[in-house]
Amino acid sequence: MKRRSLILITIGLLVVILAAYVALSPDGGMQYKKITIGYQPSTHQVAEMIAMEKGWWEDDLKEFGVEEVDDKVFPSGPPEMQAMLGDEIDVAYVGVAPAITAIGQGLDAKIVAAVNTQGSAIVLIPKIAERYKDPQSLKGLKIATFLPGSVQDTLLRTWLKENEINPDKDLDIVPMGPGDAITAIESERVDGVFLPSPSPSNIVLDGKGKIVVKSGEMWPDHACCVLLVSGDLIRGHPEIVEQIVKTHIKATNYIYEELDDSIEICSDKTGIPGDVVRYSVQAWDGRWVSDPRPIVGSSLEYAGYQYDLGYIQKILGSDELFDLKFYKEA
Repeated sequence: MKRRSLILITIGLLVVILAAYVALSPDGGMQYKKITIGYQPSTHQVAEMIAMEKGWWEDDLKEFGVEEVDDKVFPSGPPEMQAMLGDEIDVAYVGVAPAITAIGQGLDAKIVAAVNTQGSAIVLIPKIAERYKDPQSLKGLKIATFLPGSVQDTLLRTWLKENEINPDKDLDIVPMGPGDAITAIESERVDGVFLPSPSPSNIVLDGKGKIVVKSGEMWPDHACCVLLVSGDLIRGHPEIVEQIVKTHIKATNYIYEELDDSIEICSDKTGIPGDVVRYSVQAWDGRWVSDPRPIVGSSLEYAGYQYDLGYIQKILGSDELFDLKFYKEA
């Protein structure tokens, strides 16, 4: 009898401890005391870095019970989405293509804001760049780009097909992260790369390559990075999501208002030299944006391309990918 009472007391204590640890919100959902944001070391996603370095994430979210906001860096979108599928991050600054792939694979999340458009480029080693005339010039080359399912992989393969080039037979596309890809082209282990800024500028400034095509030439005004939020946050804590969007808008506007400081923050956060970041934002064809409505069309085209490439099993619609109400309310 005493043993049974001891077991019941122990179970009761564990329940109390667990309840205190999880902490429920007034509507019964989990109270988010900590939020983790995923991002990549790119000028595309400098808005996240600004909001983190300025302390805006924690300052703006504390009234909703959030006590801590941290971030995790990923080399590209596909591994970032694997982390989100594994509940390691709650919010992601990520390319629209890997977001679509992950949602197609069952990720419970929605795009709530845009982050940037365009902003990637094909760079070839100088002796090959001199001979570049059109997409046909890429036949027989070895090109490094991000992993399958990324914006760059999807865009490159689709663009090649549109120019009657078989991406699996007419050239060798090698999946790599940005650091490995830069090392590969600068050591001439690959003939070229297709990467987001600031990597193309890094290679150019090192004298190891030349930009031959910018992504805006391949697909004008294409969506690139987006702000993706977990379904649990959206359903259980819409007030937190709305504030996340407001903070993102504030950080995006700050880039244009205080470009020098934004460049310094990007350099400090990523370890990329400031002169590379500055050259990149002067040379790229990208734009920082926050309104998701103009990118819905190109995002749905991405979904079609992802289906054609076999990355998703069905074409996803706008309601499956986007939740636009938070931007409208913000």
